[in-house]
Amino acid sequence: MAEVKELVNELVDKYGRERKSLLPILQGIHLERNYLSKEAMLEVAKQLDLSAAEIYGTASFYSFLDTKADGKYKIRVCKSITCEMKGKSDIIKTLEDMLKIKVGETTEGKRFSLLETNCLGLCDQGPAMLINEEYYTKLTAAKVRKILGEYIRNKY
Repeated sequence: MAEVKELVNELVDKYGRERKSLLPILQGIHLERNYLSKEAMLEVAKQLDLSAAEIYGTASFYSFLDTKADGKYKIRVCKSITCEMKGKSDIIKTLEDMLKIKVGETTEGKRFSLLETNCLGLCDQGPAMLINEEYYTKLTAAKVRKILGEYIRNKY
């Protein structure tokens, strides 16, 4: 808990204690911790003098702010209508088959989490996915097998 408090203190010092500082603070915690724990959200509420419900409401509204610990590699597949029309379902099926999990689940050992998200802003290049901070576009099942195969073999 002390580490969380120190991190929140650093971020509050950097961004301030105003309501407008909430999102940068939550993003900072997420960047450092890979998710927003209950303890972190409560500490932010305390530091900014906001309700815990307001902090959780903000965190849960944004699909890139995770409120539970997921896999080391978060695979986010765009679920926009454009990506759907360009074959998103085949991409999801390929990922589910390779990872042996369904959308919303995390692999044994917490290595991969498979998520769907609203528009990634790459509609002209769909279907698209994001693995942590790396974008992949114009996906096909074969391309996904190659990309994910590299993560499985080469990434830590």
